[in-house]
Amino acid sequence: MKTYNKDLMKIIRLKLLLLLLMLIAVFFISICVGRYAISIVDVVRALTFDENMDPLIKNVVLQVRVPRILMSMIVGAGLACSGASYQCIFGNPLVSPDILGVSAGAGFGAALGILLAGSSFIVQGQALFFGLLAVGIVLVISRVNKKTELFMLVLSGVIVGAFFEALISLVKYVADPQDTLPAITVWLMGSLASASYSKVIISACTILPCTLVLMALRWKMNLLSLDDEEAVSMGVNVELIRLIIIVVSTLMTAVSVSLCGIIGWIGLVIPHIGRFIVGDDHRGLIPACVIIGAGYLLIIDSVARTLTAAELPLSILTAMIGAPFFGVMLRKTMIKSES
Repeated sequence: MKTYNKDLMKIIRLKLLLLLLMLIAVFFISICVGRYAISIVDVVRALTFDENMDPLIKNVVLQVRVPRILMSMIVGAGLACSGASYQCIFGNPLVSPDILGVSAGAGFGAALGILLAGSSFIVQGQALFFGLLAVGIVLVISRVNKKTELFMLVLSGVIVGAFFEALISLVKYVADPQDTLPAITVWLMGSLASASYSKVIISACTILPCTLVLMALRWKMNLLSLDDEEAVSMGVNVELIRLIIIVVSTLMTAVSVSLCGIIGWIGLVIPHIGRFIVGDDHRGLIPACVIIGAGYLLIIDSVARTLTAAELPLSILTAMIGAPFFGVMLRKTMIKSES
């Protein structure tokens, strides 16, 4: 287990502060850019509720861009934080938030909701329900002799994820190819186009408290890298800590998927970027993932809504950017470990 001394922690705090300042800069830039460009002066005037503002600019800033930007920051932070937490408890850097089938379950719930009703409330509700149900099934299957082994969790997640992926394919097969099928396909690729203040409140009321829980547990995450016997000898209830992390991370992922669709690669790539910047200690890694994840999805969404006339799905961009970047980082890591 790697730990930081006081001097290194000061450096980590300085890096986190710089990351936070960069996130604030990206926040303002994202409000400025778009099909309707807005100057930074007008953005500041709109955010300070200047009564002499042009109503059109004020509406674009406060009613269109700000809720979408806040939504992207909250969801990005949640997915990155849950990804780092999953990688911690499984001790595997290739683990992502959908390892336990939550994304597949939520995707099936949303696809079923679009097929049967089409109401956004029903779609989001069913996505959240089936996402949590999928992980609940995984926890039940993996429970053997009143204990849950990590390898059983992974195998159970693969099984349940494959089952719900098959159900998604079934829903898409029977869906109307002229109307319902395109809606399902677009939703499954992820988008923040439907962001609103009500969704921001929903995401904030669930993802932010879960993030705070993981922040409170981040120093104990370091102990999970030890053998279970060593961790127990240091006063850590390994089973309880793992269960809390799984439940909290799963809830964040399920809420994110239910509101925005499936957005891949963030929970896998961002923790590696965080480790590259601040190291392996979760006392610095978890806050770094929160900040970097928020900024990363904010940048991706800004590109998605400005790059072409038709808005691009988020998962396309996250995969196009995340996959090559992850490959380069993985290669550098392997070269560094062999040298």
